[in-house]
Amino acid sequence: MEDDNLNELNAISPIDGRYRNKVSELAQFSSEKALMGHRVEIECKYLAALMKNKIICALPSQSAVMHLDSIIDFFSEQDAERIKEIEKTTNHDVKAVEYFLREKFKETDLEKYNEKIHIGLTSEDVNNLAYTLMLKKGTFDVCVPAIKKLEDKLADLADEYNAIPMLARTHGQPASPTTLGKEIANFAYRIFTQRKKLEKINLPGKLNGATGNYNAHTIAYPDVDWIQFSSDFVSSLGLEPNLITTQIEPHDGFVELFQGMTRVNNVVLNLDQDIWRYISDNYILQKPKEGEIGSSTMPHKVNPIDFENSEGNLGMANSMFNYFINKLPVSRLQRDLSDSTVSRNFGTALAYSLLAYKSTLKGLGKIHADLDYIPSEVKKHPEVLTEAVQTVMRAEDVPEGYEKMKELSRGKKITNEDLKKFVKSLPLNDDVKERLSISPLEYIGEAIKLTHLAVDAIRNDKEINYK
Repeated sequence: MEDDNLNELNAISPIDGRYRNKVSELAQFSSEKALMGHRVEIECKYLAALMKNKIICALPSQSAVMHLDSIIDFFSEQDAERIKEIEKTTNHDVKAVEYFLREKFKETDLEKYNEKIHIGLTSEDVNNLAYTLMLKKGTFDVCVPAIKKLEDKLADLADEYNAIPMLARTHGQPASPTTLGKEIANFAYRIFTQRKKLEKINLPGKLNGATGNYNAHTIAYPDVDWIQFSSDFVSSLGLEPNLITTQIEPHDGFVELFQGMTRVNNVVLNLDQDIWRYISDNYILQKPKEGEIGSSTMPHKVNPIDFENSEGNLGMANSMFNYFINKLPVSRLQRDLSDSTVSRNFGTALAYSLLAYKSTLKGLGKIHADLDYIPSEVKKHPEVLTEAVQTVMRAEDVPEGYEKMKELSRGKKITNEDLKKFVKSLPLNDDVKERLSISPLEYIGEAIKLTHLAVDAIRNDKEINYK
């Protein structure tokens, strides 16, 4: 028997079920009620603009404008339910909003404007603006602050572990040492950079009628500069006016935003995978939590579930974003309706992203570095100093520096003593030989300085400008 009461146990989507409490702040920007509320907002603000510009009346009453504002500000669940009820008859969601407003206008000083509701507009004028406002708020009011929290946490960890030498790996093999802080800083600054680019995106909107030419507007009110009106109206919503369109705003701005979100998500996914590997290699330990189970059969385990959950949710988000990117810019002739059902899933992709950011942040709050083990691994690989030796040999014009180091080390296990003996035999000045008498722990280049640069940039919210 079907249960009509939506809850965690019977929701079809895990976003509205298992994970609802973790992403609920997106509901005000992504739900069906939110869509209806934003449609009502566009219709009311459009009517108010027609009044204020003296297009449909000589001078609007203050109470009429205030009434329109109150319909927007106090839009309720009961209002949304009434629109759904009307839609059962109209079988058209935007027309249902128009008829809902006619009901709201009854016995008020707005009733005389019933015929002016939605005048000259096509549904896409309302929908593109509504969806764009919802997407803008969901992205920049909810997801971007979560990204910023992730950056800040990574910056703190990078700062904390900046001086901890760590064996790097290229192609999975031991490579020139880095520091744990620098490796974390790499991810922190990448996320920071992509977030800054995301914040620079201006989303466009359009309001220009059935095929983008103001046909109905100009025939009804030929003396109005509708291009200017449209530009001013879209700008008043905080959006970038797109004046050259067909019936639909072509969604290229959405594509840019989704590409930006995908880039952020790919960096976080890369972080999840590397932290997972560091946990596997015992570089990073997880703090056990009282009562939590790591494995159903192996009591000793603390599984890296937060990073694994994040990785899976980022994959879900990006698969949706990539579909949006490929689908939305393509429409048959002046428009088709295949984008309508797709657009209703924007909030789901944002929710999977938000869920991932929170999971990664939770995981980062449960880890700590093994400050003894990480440096001990570096010490086990003196062969990483062969790069230092061969580079100095070449700088000092000693022939075949690379080739001699290759002969000494490739495919062999060498020791610190082997290297010292080799350096001692070189025709180099004593001060140069002294420079090469270092431990692998000291061969970290400018890792510490670079980490400081990244951390300072993130904390000051200003990209690195090194001069």
